[in-house]
Parts: sequence; structure tokens; C-alpha cells
Amino acid sequence: MKTLAADSAQQTQQGRIVNDFSIQVATVNGSGSQSSNNVLMRSIFQMGIPVSGKNLFPSNIAGLPTWFTIRINKAGYIARKKEIDILVAMNPQTGVDDVKALEPGAVCISPVELRLKDVRADVKHYQVPFTELANKATDNIKLRKLLTNMIYVGVVAELLEIEHPEIENAIRKQFEGKAKAVDLNLNAVQLGREWARENLKKEDPYFVERSNQTTGKIIIDGNAAAALGCMFAGATVVTWYPITPSSSLCETLIDYLEEYRTDKETGKGTFAVVQAEDELAAIGMALGAGWAGARSMTSTSGPGISLMAEFAGFGYFTEIPTVIFDVQRVGPSTGLPTRTSQADLISALFLSHGDTKHIVLLPGSVAECYDMAIEAFDIAERFQTPVFVLSDLDLGMNNWMSEPFKYPTKPFDRGKVLNAEQLEKLGKFERYKDVDGDGIPYRTLPGTDNPLAAYFVRGSGHTEKATYTEKPEDYKNLMDRLNRKFETARKFVPVPVVNTVKGAKIGLIAFGSSDFAVEESLDHLKAANIPASYLRLRAMPFNEELRQFIEGHERVYVIEQNRDGQMRDLITIALPDLATKLRSIRHYIGLPIDARFVTDEIMTQEKK
Repeated sequence: MKTLAADSAQQTQQGRIVNDFSIQVATVNGSGSQSSNNVLMRSIFQMGIPVSGKNLFPSNIAGLPTWFTIRINKAGYIARKKEIDILVAMNPQTGVDDVKALEPGAVCISPVELRLKDVRADVKHYQVPFTELANKATDNIKLRKLLTNMIYVGVVAELLEIEHPEIENAIRKQFEGKAKAVDLNLNAVQLGREWARENLKKEDPYFVERSNQTTGKIIIDGNAAAALGCMFAGATVVTWYPITPSSSLCETLIDYLEEYRTDKETGKGTFAVVQAEDELAAIGMALGAGWAGARSMTSTSGPGISLMAEFAGFGYFTEIPTVIFDVQRVGPSTGLPTRTSQADLISALFLSHGDTKHIVLLPGSVAECYDMAIEAFDIAERFQTPVFVLSDLDLGMNNWMSEPFKYPTKPFDRGKVLNAEQLEKLGKFERYKDVDGDGIPYRTLPGTDNPLAAYFVRGSGHTEKATYTEKPEDYKNLMDRLNRKFETARKFVPVPVVNTVKGAKIGLIAFGSSDFAVEESLDHLKAANIPASYLRLRAMPFNEELRQFIEGHERVYVIEQNRDGQMRDLITIALPDLATKLRSIRHYIGLPIDARFVTDEIMTQEKK
């Protein structure tokens, strides 16, 4: 039988697809496949090839199907690819359906006993005796299931020509400090490679080749990036309640704080972390800490945002800074906890009853999760208000390639805080008085050594002096000032990223994790002679750039991951005179949006 090396040489003659395909691994939740999938992805990344990894998992502990998709793309595209080129079908429950979903000419690697070769004749099948190989890998019955995952890593590595030293490096990183685990997993990978080399005839076009496109880059998920930003922002009070997909944000932040925010002399932490009884209590504690002068935060998802409504309004009305991370998932109700969405826009912007408008930041990459986490604390204190940072499950929990983050050098912006000496010079203090005309009053912090610093915080009507009132004119003046403050924020929130193409009649607007698919779609449209400009929103309230962009194009497509076109509606509310130019593209199946969907939707609507 020919070796893989010999067949690879023959394949070169016939044509190769190099560094441009997707791999999907189908397993069972709780089977330990996450480690092997990370090893597979990281080894390709270490070869200098751009990758991204997406984990599609069920909202249970174990037993249900899960899929991990790795996209390899030499052009640097890292959005989800709709088509699967190579399937590793390890789950008997989904094997038949997974194979049926493949495009003709795709590859299927599967256990021989599943007989998936009988399902599709137009797919290239590599059938592997995984059970037999696992028995050779270890005598420990419990470990066989785990090592089977590394055996498929070896098979894939041999078929694709992934360099073995990079597999070894990835395993050592994955199991750092666990020498026995490293040896067991390396042996399992080697068993898979050797079996594939001796028994499989390479009959597909997919290969990886070393490149230099990932030099200096990192792989990280958005929640970890946001947690790092919170630490650098000086967050000292973390109050939270676990909820998918936001839990890992606070869990990672706690790890950072315990490592880097401990007093060297006493050994005690210089921070406070409280796991509250629910999300309502969590935001209440965060607001209490914000009132006391701490930089405080909480993280949650859609159901938690719903519970936080009354306290969010309290924070807005009493003007207390805190930061709330909403890692969005599918709803309504408890929805699909492990599927992605962008459907909390209206909830977050107007959260609470009455006339409430919050500042909302919209990170579109892991780097912006980091940067906007830092900026959110400055904005919250500058404007004395809760600030929402809207990520989503795709951005928050999946693996993304990124340039390393910059170490922050800018000092914290604590906003308009009066100390004892300043109060003494002023001779008076009115907590809710607009002195500068920007809608932002001055505040004091508890413990300020001057009697003038004291004031009442109340969620009911209050005057400029923070005294109780129900007078109509006092309430109107207060609400007008809060709106003036929101208008001032337009000049301070992150501006959109705009790419205007000369002569383009259409424009695209997107935000958050949709950016990756839209950027790829722009290249598709250009190849189809449909030039398009692009504006990526990064915050609400909107900046003036949004109006200018829409005015400059005949038609503008608003691309978002929710059913009802919430961003399009919010733009219509803000710019009603431009509403007729707006068209909607909505993706709401729970899976991350892909470029082909965006391109097809635009081309279909352009033909109408």
C-alpha cells in the first residue's frame, strides 16, 4: 500500500487545496474532546496559518451532541464558514445526519463500526478502528474514551500534514504541568498518525503548509479578553450570578485578580468578589459599590438583564456608575443558552421603566472586548451612569486570533469628583446641578472629610440639591438634564469604523461579531462587481458619522443577528428622515452569521 507521503506527491500533480478549508468534529458533550480540538486548532495556528474555532454545544452537562468547527483560511477570514469540508464524525447519534449535511466531495473521518461509508457515495470516507487503537493506547478503560479524541487528532494531522512538533507543542501547552497526561496524549496522537500513514490512501485535496501569518498573534476568547480589560481598568468589586454564556468572564477575572491584585505584605486580596443569590442582587451590589467610589462591574446574559431592569433604572436616575457586561444569547424566556444572538439591543438601551436611555458599547473583536472593558469604566464614571457592554456567545466563548493587546498607559478618568479641599473653596455643593451645561453634575464620595459632601440618594423625585420633590417642574428639569447628558455622550463613546468606497451606491451597517462575516462578504460583492461601503457601529448613542454614511448612499443594508431588525429600528428612531434608505438583513438561527448568507441576501435584494 502507498504511504501518505507518496500519495501527497501524486495529489500535488492533481491539484491541492492548501490552508483554505473547514474541519468539524462531532462528538458527545462531556467526552473530553475540547482538549483535543484545542490541540488540533493550536497546532495549525503555530504553523503560521490563520484559524478560528467555534464550539457548538448543548445546554446540558453531558450526553448530548456537540460540534467544534475549525476554520483554516490563508486570506485571514475567521467568520463561520457555512460549508464543512472535513468531518470527523465520532458521535453515533448524529453521524448519519452529519454526513448527509456535507457537500459532495467533502471528507468524512469516522469509526469503522458506524459504517458511514454506506450513507454517501459522493463523500470521501476514511474509516478508522478507533476502539482498537484506544485499546492499544491504554489499559485504563476510563482513559480510552479520552485518548480516542487524541487518536483522531493524529489521523487528521497525518492526512493534512500538520507538523508533529507543533502537535507536541500544543499538547504540552494544553496539559502544562501534567507530565503523565502529556505522555499519554502524545502516544495516542502517534498511534493515530502511524495507523493513518500505513493504512489510508490520501484521496482528498486538503493540506496545510507552513506560513508566517500568525507571527506574534494570540488566540483568546472574548470573555477572557474582557476580564483582562476589567482588571487593567481597576475593577475592585465584582458581583455576579453564574449564567451561560457570561460565567467565564467573571471566573477568569477572579483568577486574574487573585494573581495580580493581592497585597504583597498581608497576602490579602485588594478586591471583593461576591457571587450573589441572583442577578437583581448582583447589580444592586455593584451600584452600591459604585456609589461608594469603587470601580464595580457585573456580567450576565439576556435573562439576567431582564431581572436587572428596576435597579438599572435606579442607577440611571440616581446617577451611579457601574459596568454591566451582557454576553448575549438566544431568547426570549431562557431561550437557547448555548446559541448566539444580538437581540438585547433594545433591552439594554432602554432597560427599566419610564424614560431611560443607557450608554451601550458594542465590541466587534476580542481586542475590542479588552479595550472597551477599560473604556467602559472611564465612561461610567465620567457620565455617572451604568454602562452596558454588549458582547455575544460567539465573540465571548469562542476562540479568536488577535494581535496582542496594548498595555494601558492612560490614567483613569474618575469624572467630576469633588474632594474636601475643593468643597471648602466652593462653599456649597448641589449634587444634581448642571454647572457646566453638559448635563453631568458633580459628585462626592462617602468618607469625604467635609460636611458639604453629604447628600441623599433616592430613586424617587429629587431636586438639584438631592432633596425630595414631586413638583412637575423639578421632575421635568431632571429628566431634561439626564437627556442632555446622554446627548453629550455622543461625543465621547467609540466612533464607528467607516470604509467608504468611491462610487458605491450601497452601504452596509453591522456591529459586534457580525463584522467578520461582513468583511468577508465585501470581498465577495467586489468580485461580483457590486462595490459597497461599510460602517461598523461601536456604540449607542449614535455619532454624527452614522447620518453622513446613510446620506451618502442610495441603499443601506443593516445586518444583525436577531429576528426583528432591532438595530434598523433604532436607527429609524434616531434618523427618521433617512428610514426609506434602510434595508434589513437578519440572521437568527442561533449559529454565528456567515459571509455567504450576507452575500446571498444582498444580491437577492439588489435584484428586486
